[in-house]
Amino acid sequence: MQNHFELFQLPARFDVDMDALDAAYREIQGRVHPDRFVNASDTEKRVAMQWATRANEAYQTLRNPMQRARYLCELHGVDLQTESNTAMPMDFLMQQMELREALGDARASKDAEALDELEAQVRSEKKSRLAQVGKLLDLGDYTQAAQGVRALMFLDKFADELHYAFEALES
Repeated sequence: MQNHFELFQLPARFDVDMDALDAAYREIQGRVHPDRFVNASDTEKRVAMQWATRANEAYQTLRNPMQRARYLCELHGVDLQTESNTAMPMDFLMQQMELREALGDARASKDAEALDELEAQVRSEKKSRLAQVGKLLDLGDYTQAAQGVRALMFLDKFADELHYAFEALES
């Protein structure tokens, strides 16, 4: 079975040409769109629907940098072990503790400005780490990239908590 990159005839790299991805997706969707199979047999309709579903899933995975990074790791045999491996470098864990403490303080004092600063800090950190993960993936260092993806997952979870803190201020 083709992997997502092969499906769209793209190189299996983190750095994806989004215009080429969009064009390849539209081309596949044009070939398997249900309107083209109105008079087809049930089997042909089902196969077309399966292709459309597969193309949608592949497209969504490759469009999202985090999902693309995760997919590349898994494609190259590196299990992210997201459930069992929570070991992270000490400096990253210290940073997480500091962020959580700052979030707790901002929540307690209902400080929207502090939440804004935390959000900007996390956004910058995610951007930096994602760029590093992309470099590691394109160099073929999938094990180190997987560690970076796990760190990004921690940051995503923290960003969600920030979002909830903003919502709590607004209510």
